[in-house]
Amino acid sequence: MKLRVDDMCFACGKKNPIGLKLEFRFDGDDYVTEFEVKPEYQGWAGIVHGGLLATALDETMARLLWEKDLNAITGRLNVRYHDRLTIGEKVTVRARITKHRSPLIETTAEALKTDGTVVAEATAVSMEV
Repeated sequence: MKLRVDDMCFACGKKNPIGLKLEFRFDGDDYVTEFEVKPEYQGWAGIVHGGLLATALDETMARLLWEKDLNAITGRLNVRYHDRLTIGEKVTVRARITKHRSPLIETTAEALKTDGTVVAEATAVSMEV
C-alpha cells in the first residue's frame, strides 16, 4: 500500500477549508510546526481542545516519517498533558524518531508554549505499510 496525499488532510491539507493547514520544517533532527490557538479550537471555555492538540502531535510525528520516505501509519498514540494552552497562545510542536526496527517506528513529540513550557508530550508507534 502506498500512502498518497490529496491536500485534504485536516491537519496539513491546504485545500481543507476547516483544517489547521500546518506547515513543517526541520530544525536539526527535529521536525517542527507552529500554530496559534484560535477560538474554534477550544474545548473548555478559553482552553484548546485536547484532541486538537493530540492531532497536531500525531500529525507532526506522521509527517516526519513521510519526509523520511517511510510509508507508515500510526498504530498507537499516547499523549500526556502537562499544562493548559489558552486561546490566542502560540504553540510549537517538535517531533523526532527514537527507534526504527522495521516494520515498527517509534517517535516522540512535544508541544511547547513560547516561554518553553511543555504543554503536552506524545509517543507513537507507527507501522510501515
